[in-house]
Amino acid sequence: MPAAPSPARLLAADHHQVLIVGAGAAGIATASSLRARDRSLDIAIIDPADVHYYQPGWTMVGAGVFKPESTARTMASSIPAGVRWIKAGVATFEPEACTVTLADGRIVSYEQLVVCPGLKLDWDAIDGLRQTLGRNGVTSNYRYDLAPYTWELVQNLKQGRAVFSQPPMPIKCAGAPQKALYLSCDHWLRTGRLGSIQAQFFNAGAVLFGVADYVPALMQYIDRYGVELKYTHRLVAVDGPGKRATFLHTLPDGSSETLVQPFDMLHVVPPQVAPDFIRNSPLADAAGWVDVDPASLRHRRFDNIHSLGDVASTSNAKTAAAARKQAPVVANNVLVALGRLAQTVEYDGYGSCPLTVARGKIVLAEFTYGGKLAPSFPRWLLDGRRPTRLAWWLKARVLPPLYWRCMLKGREWLAKPVATPREARP
Repeated sequence: MPAAPSPARLLAADHHQVLIVGAGAAGIATASSLRARDRSLDIAIIDPADVHYYQPGWTMVGAGVFKPESTARTMASSIPAGVRWIKAGVATFEPEACTVTLADGRIVSYEQLVVCPGLKLDWDAIDGLRQTLGRNGVTSNYRYDLAPYTWELVQNLKQGRAVFSQPPMPIKCAGAPQKALYLSCDHWLRTGRLGSIQAQFFNAGAVLFGVADYVPALMQYIDRYGVELKYTHRLVAVDGPGKRATFLHTLPDGSSETLVQPFDMLHVVPPQVAPDFIRNSPLADAAGWVDVDPASLRHRRFDNIHSLGDVASTSNAKTAAAARKQAPVVANNVLVALGRLAQTVEYDGYGSCPLTVARGKIVLAEFTYGGKLAPSFPRWLLDGRRPTRLAWWLKARVLPPLYWRCMLKGREWLAKPVATPREARP
């Protein structure tokens, strides 16, 4: 257990009614949802970044659909009015003392803490990867500066082998590795080059997508593009100059073998873990994620702490759509904890993954805990189990402004939380 700070340090500490760690999609949406419910709240948000990114747009940047600059805005312009921005990193949490220590040694105390710093892209878990990213045909849509390189490679590849990888779960947006594959193949098909390019998808998992209802539609495009599927293959090393990727293949009996695959283009998705300052804190569960109740999103041990977004231990898909539904739940339940609202609400595990199977076509996967389908629209209008142009229009035209103008502003369109059943209330 971390030592409590001295009384002298506590007297010098900043104090806020609500302290939010992380100014990504989850943190800003929560701050705005709190402000929308009670403008008198004293809220501060901690984040060292200068830029706020619309990360769901990076897949489209990698396909030449969006310009990279359309996915970025200054952090200063993204923080809600009336919310204090503490531009710093977090070093440690001291939940018994209700304080957070910043990387520069300052202490901030709170009545309620919301933890949502996102996750860590573990590029160094793959030997040789960091040294070759952005060069030698090695790219990733999981980084703002690399997504344009993906599009450059896709345009320039005339023949050869294009390899796409997916690491073990959990990762943010589990469909993103496939989106890069499909959109690249669609471009090569449209330009008459697909016959000279062999696309391969190396998946560390054992299935194409975790919700079986969407797999038939995805398999149609796997077949259309002639993609070679490789399951239970985990990328462990990259030799950029030699253009070789090394995979560890787990066999049915539990043993493993190594496969070295030459490539002309390699799209990598790195393993993903909780940030170090979370994994090494009293807030973490055994796997390193913030240990919360999956419905209330309140910490299992510390009643005045909530968590949401990619860092939470919940089993939902780690997507911006999940954060959009989680933020109103956390905002409501924080106000209940402060005695300003009476009834708690619940998060049902909703996540959404618009799987861009071709330019102009999307399989709109929407589901809750346990893989239960949760469509936002009636099936006659939009059947998410099959590719549609309407879903593409939503992804390309509706979701970006919905993100910037609604989610980050506390306007909760299609995100109203559900009241906790009376018998389950604390």
